[in-house]
Amino acid sequence: MEKINLTPEEILNKTFDIDLKGYSAQQVDEFIDIMLEDYQNYDANIAELQARIGALNAQIEELKKENIELQGRKKVFDLTNTTSYSSVDLLKRVSRLEEEVFKNR
Repeated sequence: MEKINLTPEEILNKTFDIDLKGYSAQQVDEFIDIMLEDYQNYDANIAELQARIGALNAQIEELKKENIELQGRKKVFDLTNTTSYSSVDLLKRVSRLEEEVFKNR
């Protein structure tokens, strides 16, 4: 970020030497007042944008943490569900076990 050379107070308090062939002091003052207002608006905009950047960075960090937590939960879910059987598979297995048990009787 580039350094800003003048503060709003420096612009407001700036005085110029009066010369016979110089510019109208009133016109210069009016123009400086407009510049000062713009400068103050830029300052306020920069402060607001920096605050928003800070809030968004904090939100990014929270989302990263949430993402890591969800990835961990997904791994646990995937591990527990790799050995799970459907109801049909369980019924077939029970049926085969019953056949073996009752075949020997």
